[in-house]
Amino acid sequence: MKHIALVLLFMACGVAGHAQLFDLPATRLYAFDLEQQNDTIWHFRNPRYLTAFNPDGYNNQPAFISNDQLMLTVQFPDSTQSDIYQLDLRRQTLLQVTATLESEFSPRLMPNELYFSAVRVELDEEHTQRLWRFPMDRLGYGEPALQYVRNVGYYAWLDRSRVALFIVNDPPMLVLADTRDGSTRPVISGIGRGLQRLPNGWLAFVHKERPDAWYIKALDPNTLEMRTLAETLPGMEDFAVMPDGTLLQAHRSKLYKRNPRRDTGWVLVADFKYYDMAQISRLAVSPDGRTLALVALPGKQ
Repeated sequence: MKHIALVLLFMACGVAGHAQLFDLPATRLYAFDLEQQNDTIWHFRNPRYLTAFNPDGYNNQPAFISNDQLMLTVQFPDSTQSDIYQLDLRRQTLLQVTATLESEFSPRLMPNELYFSAVRVELDEEHTQRLWRFPMDRLGYGEPALQYVRNVGYYAWLDRSRVALFIVNDPPMLVLADTRDGSTRPVISGIGRGLQRLPNGWLAFVHKERPDAWYIKALDPNTLEMRTLAETLPGMEDFAVMPDGTLLQAHRSKLYKRNPRRDTGWVLVADFKYYDMAQISRLAVSPDGRTLALVALPGKQ
């Protein structure tokens, strides 16, 4: 597999130096071209190992910003903070997008496509976690998307102004927020970190009803109606959504799909054990559904 060429661009924000609150595992990012022969036979071609530039560090939370480009969170083994990087799969280039005193996690393209967002761990004594937005042209330092909402762990944009938030709590809380006026609306507690917008505009999220019963549910952000889409694979809270609404989840090295309208259970579509993947966690699908990105812990099973 070809390694990605390294190209760096720093935001003029100082030198990295914020201490992390926890140790991050060494993770690797891979990409595959996806071809669906039919509803049950999927082919994964052109495998690419994307994080040779940081083989022993943290490479996680990929999010496509176009069919050929994705952002991810990166922390090097000798660093105490994380930044956002951008990969161009077609040109095989890497761009460092943030180089700040703070740590940034969970990048996503905002619906207006002029900004991207990320969770920033700020430099106050409480290590406040807020949702920030940054211009895609990288000409500014960024600003909070929600000034007064703290303890944001993960999120998913629902439209240009509304966003679903995983609020770090005991247990974690799903909150809907509006960036126009900063208003918030608590919805349900006991959720997982996986939050995804469905093609119909609803929110898909994991609800941990009991320790042994986790479900992917759909929420109408307008009426708060909920529907259960599927029980998760054992102990897994990460998932992705295909353009047609098909859910993807992994368990160890195996990838499964489930279309809520056609499948009655999870269907095995691939096993990536020969790529040194001990446990696949986060997944991301390109807007056209033709490229799949996988985050995995290395190690033979």
